[in-house]
Amino acid sequence: MMRLYDTARRAIVPFGPGERVLMYTCGITPYDATHLGHAATFIAYDVLQRRLIDRGHTVTCVRNVTDVDDPLFAKARELGIHYLDLAAGEEARFERDMVALNALPVASTPRASSAIPDIRGFIGMVLDRGYAYEAGGSVYFDVSRFDSFGSVSNYTTEEMLELARQRGGQVDDPQKRNPLDFVLWQPSAADEPSWDTMWGPGRPGWHIECSALALRELGTTIDLHGGGTDLIFPHHECERAQSEAATGEPFVKHWMHTALISKDGEKMSKSLGNLVFVDRLREDWDPMAIRLAIIEHHYRTEWEWDDELMPRNQGRLDAWRAAADGRPGDVLDEVRERLDDDLDSPGAVAAIDRAARRGESTRAAADLLGVELGGA
Repeated sequence: MMRLYDTARRAIVPFGPGERVLMYTCGITPYDATHLGHAATFIAYDVLQRRLIDRGHTVTCVRNVTDVDDPLFAKARELGIHYLDLAAGEEARFERDMVALNALPVASTPRASSAIPDIRGFIGMVLDRGYAYEAGGSVYFDVSRFDSFGSVSNYTTEEMLELARQRGGQVDDPQKRNPLDFVLWQPSAADEPSWDTMWGPGRPGWHIECSALALRELGTTIDLHGGGTDLIFPHHECERAQSEAATGEPFVKHWMHTALISKDGEKMSKSLGNLVFVDRLREDWDPMAIRLAIIEHHYRTEWEWDDELMPRNQGRLDAWRAAADGRPGDVLDEVRERLDDDLDSPGAVAAIDRAARRGESTRAAADLLGVELGGA
């Protein structure tokens, strides 16, 4: 059986879903180009999908587009364009990068802006069940009513408060009953989109968008929910709380998160400007070498970009292609075994390296990792 690390349980545990696997991965806020951190997250889930399909499962993966959010509005304001025009252009660029990196098509890529009726209904459910309150034209989730708040992240109250402060949680909002309460609906600024509701005009909070989309696209309970580790809190913690408050059912069976990537000694971030963009890398390097540069690292291990990464993996790709149609070997079984052990892609890559040196065929094993070798 496949075994994967579960964030909430803080352990590597068996992952044995049914024949159909329901996955939800938090997608991009489309206000800038795809950077290597984005790509690493989505390629990790792509490798997981490939192995699940290889094991005989049918995978339904939903990856949302957060096109109603503060960073998108701020960037559109800066550029002097409509936020949806900015979102459409950046979403198209992201999709081109994913196609180039040979990511499998996902079942759907719903936009937050498409879900306003669903969000209004979802908030109504949370209010009706007594887990939210209205104040000053906003609707807030009341964390004091949800006893297991914090059980995804396993953070202390002090850690949650600090992360909420860093990540837009507005812990000092005087309308809140508790600093950790989070917004479900809020008034819009003058130049932001606004929709009418019984609580007043405004727009949804960030967290509610994914809950509403997941419920609409996949149903009450998801087999696996993923994203980067920066989404554990507050985003995924809040998602789980409001979803279970609304439906009364478990929201996610397995939480899977990918580590962040650094450059120049700091985590890659738009605020620091230390990003490596996929579309720029593609100008100089084979996209399959970029994919290899990602999957030579384990999805849960933080790593640092360096200038040797691409030359090393271009050389690796050349070696795999040279051995693509070599003599038969057993490397495919070894790669399957490695992937079933907490998605050990570095171990899988190393196994194919050894097969290439022995002159054994690398084609099928590389294909399982999503690395196209060309020819036939």
